Amino acid sequence: MWIAFFAINLCAGCSDYFDLDENPNLVQDPPVNALLSTATHKAAVNMQQFGLITSYYTQYLASPSASGAADTYQVTDDSYQWNTVYYAMADLYDMIQKAEGTAAYLHAGVAKVLMAYQLGLVADVWGPVPYTDAFYGTNTLTPTYDNEESLYNQSLALIEEGLNDLGRSDYASELDAASDLMHHGNVDDWIKTAYGLRARLLNKITKKADYDPNAVLAALDQAYTSNEDESSMNVFLGVNPWAQIAISNASNLLGGWLSDNFVNHLNGVTYGFEDPRIAKITDKTVNGNYVGTRNGQGNVGGPNTVHDESYISVNSPLTAETAPLVIMTYAELKFIEAEAALRAGDNSRAYDAYLTGIRAHMDKLGVAAADRDAYIQHSAVSVGAANLSLALIFKEKYVVTYLNPEAWNDMRRNDYQYKDFRMPLNAYLNNFIRRVAYPADERGRNSSNVPADQPLDTPLWWDQP
Repeated sequence: MWIAFFAINLCAGCSDYFDLDENPNLVQDPPVNALLSTATHKAAVNMQQFGLITSYYTQYLASPSASGAADTYQVTDDSYQWNTVYYAMADLYDMIQKAEGTAAYLHAGVAKVLMAYQLGLVADVWGPVPYTDAFYGTNTLTPTYDNEESLYNQSLALIEEGLNDLGRSDYASELDAASDLMHHGNVDDWIKTAYGLRARLLNKITKKADYDPNAVLAALDQAYTSNEDESSMNVFLGVNPWAQIAISNASNLLGGWLSDNFVNHLNGVTYGFEDPRIAKITDKTVNGNYVGTRNGQGNVGGPNTVHDESYISVNSPLTAETAPLVIMTYAELKFIEAEAALRAGDNSRAYDAYLTGIRAHMDKLGVAAADRDAYIQHSAVSVGAANLSLALIFKEKYVVTYLNPEAWNDMRRNDYQYKDFRMPLNAYLNNFIRRVAYPADERGRNSSNVPADQPLDTPLWWDQP
């Protein structure tokens, strides 16, 4: 626990975008391995924090109160997430500068990969955001905004630079295993993560004419090969933040209620047969069943926690008190492979990846082998290579990306075309949400550069042809 506390307080954006005067409580010239702790911790926590925004739009979660703001596509103020991701990127900028200046090339490589990841988080929620001017320009306190395509290309370039650094042999220092809270100093695993993130990025532009499924597959060939390769961060000030939501919910600080869309996706209502992963994700209600909350409607039994509806569970290996935060899983990459291979016309590879992804996710959750095999062998799952469809791939991937912000990218790429997926009740838009309004903090300090408001159902750059 102390590592994370030390890292968080070490360097909260030592320069650039959020820099003010020197803070005497912060270390002004931290060692590069201390920055590594900060970087790996914040990247994982920011993944979870962005999942708090997106999981209402993907209908993993629902508000227990009627007409909740996120449920119903109202303008929300997500200043906290905006600030935390920019503080993290400011730390990464400092880490890159220090690492390159001391020939700590492995550290520079990790920092560039995590910069690409978090730049993608902010761009995928808001669209145009500050980057070049914020960190490399002359106007770092009121930076101009990069356009979406430029941000996408810069993320790809950062991953390429990171891979080059991680492949160097002339580095002056190793990655300290105790300071690396994700891969514990394993350079090969960092390289696999970088290739996985590259595959994610390349696959995100399926609506664009220059989408290249073979480039996606080539990246995946260098990425994770099992669940054991994944980045896992489980050092917290307290407990896993999803578990804290569950604990707070039990104490009547309501949150973490599962959407009926997601529950019905698993419990047999939507597809006619139960997915055994539901028992590893949530708990049965007091009535001995699995029941979700309709987005926009709120809890039909009133604001209570008698457990007549399903919540985030501390009994799940994904959201338990000591469960790690994982920014990208092996199972997710298998579904990226399945989609890219199908789009490339290789149905055999696509089908193998699809089945492997289901099996890997069930194994990760600890589903009994008999239950796992029975589900996979169901005629609606094992459809044969010739009958595999994008709809089936997205259906299964939706379960795999539970609570991960990447799920909202998939949902927009797939135009919300999931079986029985409904608009929330009392929605403020006529269509599904596609972006988030810029936060109040940014409007207050950088108002001259914040782009003009657009309707929240306006697609981002990669979400349109």
